[in-house]
Amino acid sequence: MKIKHKNYYFYRLLEMVPGILVWITFALAIGLSIFKPLYAIYFIIAFDLYWFTRITYMLVFLLLSWKRYHKDLKIDWMAKVRSIKDKNWKEYEHLIFLPTAGEPFNIVDETFKILASAKYPTSKMTLVLAGEGRMGDSFVEIAEQIERKYRGIFADIIITIHPGDLPDEVIGKGSNLNYAGHEVKKYVDEKGWDYDKIIVSTFDVDTQVSDQYFSYLTYQYLTTENPSRYSYQPLAFYHNNIWESNFITRVVANSTTFWLLTDMARSERLFTFSSHSMSWRALTDIGFWQKDIVTEDSRIFLQCFIYYNGDYKVKPMYVTVSMNTVYMGKFWQSLVNQYKQMRRWAWGVEHFPYMAWNFAKKKSIPFSKKMRYLWNQTEGVYSWATAPIIILVMGRLPLWMADKDVQSTYIAQQAPYVLETIMGIGMLGLLVTAIFSTIIMPVKPKKYHWTKYFIMVAQWIIFPISMILFGSLPATDAQTRLMLGGRFRLGFWVTEKK
Repeated sequence: MKIKHKNYYFYRLLEMVPGILVWITFALAIGLSIFKPLYAIYFIIAFDLYWFTRITYMLVFLLLSWKRYHKDLKIDWMAKVRSIKDKNWKEYEHLIFLPTAGEPFNIVDETFKILASAKYPTSKMTLVLAGEGRMGDSFVEIAEQIERKYRGIFADIIITIHPGDLPDEVIGKGSNLNYAGHEVKKYVDEKGWDYDKIIVSTFDVDTQVSDQYFSYLTYQYLTTENPSRYSYQPLAFYHNNIWESNFITRVVANSTTFWLLTDMARSERLFTFSSHSMSWRALTDIGFWQKDIVTEDSRIFLQCFIYYNGDYKVKPMYVTVSMNTVYMGKFWQSLVNQYKQMRRWAWGVEHFPYMAWNFAKKKSIPFSKKMRYLWNQTEGVYSWATAPIIILVMGRLPLWMADKDVQSTYIAQQAPYVLETIMGIGMLGLLVTAIFSTIIMPVKPKKYHWTKYFIMVAQWIIFPISMILFGSLPATDAQTRLMLGGRFRLGFWVTEKK
């Protein structure tokens, strides 16, 4: 986002706020543990109780979403689309954007194959394969193969090549999509399509959508009042290569799925994430995806929310899209990639200054909505960075640092039991999550023995460690980089696909 020079320092201060809050918390926990251990014990117990309460109600929402998902899974959504009386679904077009940056042919081909098998007329689907010019001739060769193989199956296949030297851009998916959006607008205008009857979906190029995705989406779009004021968020699985992945990447990937499930039951907290859909009307109103940021997938919601003065929401869709984990066949390289992926997602902290800056200028957005979204964003990134470290690492620090007088107090003696009780109850929630993650797994390939299902449950033992290594640390890393600014700022990292 461009900021006038006279306001630069104020915007930079907003960028520093999340990181400052995180480091003040760590400094406070360590400082109190050394100089005022009894106060630190009170602080840690209060923090743990808060987190325990948060985990408890998240588990409730997880169960609610799980129930809704299984209910919707049994419905024939194309039949429901055809049953709509007051609107003709055949008048609506689907535009599907597939940005790519160096993925091999087999990844792109598999996605097109899945789309071609949808339980929805492919004649109403126009696919946009958006490549990067900086990748050289490899994309052109892949695009030509795809076009030859799938010509006539879809309404059309549009190929765009994003130049690598355009000004005022951050290299990444956002700038690629921004360019592709403007190119496709020329196509839409030539066709004379009604902007209000075009439904846009944006997928990573490794995304394999449920065969009911477009019928489910169409039904939601046609039965929602003022559908252009909504984004439509499906449930994200990471199942494409889940059986081949190592136990750590499986735990981290499934944790992301369950986080999204809990938020889908609380639509007031829901942002767009990764794959999502929306109206062409809204997309053109805001000028397409922002081209100078890393986290364009969730920023697109905020762009619409601000443009429409707060009259914009995310509608949860209990239908799945499935993507790859970061597993690349090499254990340690996969862990490095996992950290980089989580740090890139944590870079969503860049939304805080954007929200605070624009909310201050937008008097037409209700104050309560501003505060709710600011709180959800701030509390979310703050807990992401701090909670696992404070609960699992710093929780016992004041007990170790306290002198005998403090250790003899009732609260100090009871603190270990309180922490163990909270952790024990938390393990019950972990067991529920382990069982769910196994139930939703795709069919086991024949080459794996049936005993691998036990590994799928047992792997969740490492969850507390993974929360620190692939939760707290990358989140703290991202917020610290935003706080420091300059050369520390994070650029876009493309997750390797295999």
